[in-house]
Amino acid sequence: MHLFELSLAIIALAFICEYIDSSLGMGYGTALTPILLIWGYSPLQVVPAILLSELISGLSAAFLHHRLKNVDFKIGTNDSKTAFVLAGCSIFATIAAVLVALNLPKFYVKLYIGVLVFSMGLLILINLNRTFKFSWFKISSLGLLAAFNKGISGGGYGPLVTSGQILSGVKSKNAIGITSLSEGLTCFVGVIAYLIFTNHTIEWDIAPSLILGAILSVPFAAYTVKRFKNTHLKLIVGIATLILGLVTLGKLFL
Repeated sequence: MHLFELSLAIIALAFICEYIDSSLGMGYGTALTPILLIWGYSPLQVVPAILLSELISGLSAAFLHHRLKNVDFKIGTNDSKTAFVLAGCSIFATIAAVLVALNLPKFYVKLYIGVLVFSMGLLILINLNRTFKFSWFKISSLGLLAAFNKGISGGGYGPLVTSGQILSGVKSKNAIGITSLSEGLTCFVGVIAYLIFTNHTIEWDIAPSLILGAILSVPFAAYTVKRFKNTHLKLIVGIATLILGLVTLGKLFL
């Protein structure tokens, strides 16, 4: 595949993955990382570039979700507080994850993420008709765990944070918008951590294509969330989380 064709393929792939991610709160890094690795890129080419592109697209998606009233990020609202608590918890967890990612065998990282994501999806579907009480303790714990996932693999943040918020009492539309903002901020920490702790020079060759494809999809995704009802989104998020967990595990053993 020629360089121009490869760039177009990456742009299209990033568009599709970010559309799904900004519509459901998950799927960008979780899907992109293994695909780009299969295409022959190294982890240190893939993960930092994904983090950088999702930093930009995540903040853009959060802005549009706010404008379309999918979520309310005005200062002092529960949505803004939740997003910043999640992002705040990410600082130490992301740095720890980057250090672990540079030393831990990838098999165990993927096994851990696959089991965790699958379990969250299963919990949502089992408790589909239940209403949960909001808890700051749950949100804080969720932020630490999800940021650890993101720093290790470039993925695994959205499925956990979106589904975890729903299980913590946050409405589906709000959870998706909050995930976009907190994930964007978490990716900023991840990019800085890789720049500081990586001994090798990071190659950013694929970053422009990833950023362009991701940004182009954001308006379509925000409008999609606007059109769906919270109850329908909750079911879709549960199924998508379950599938992502199964796919992650399947790639390890098949």
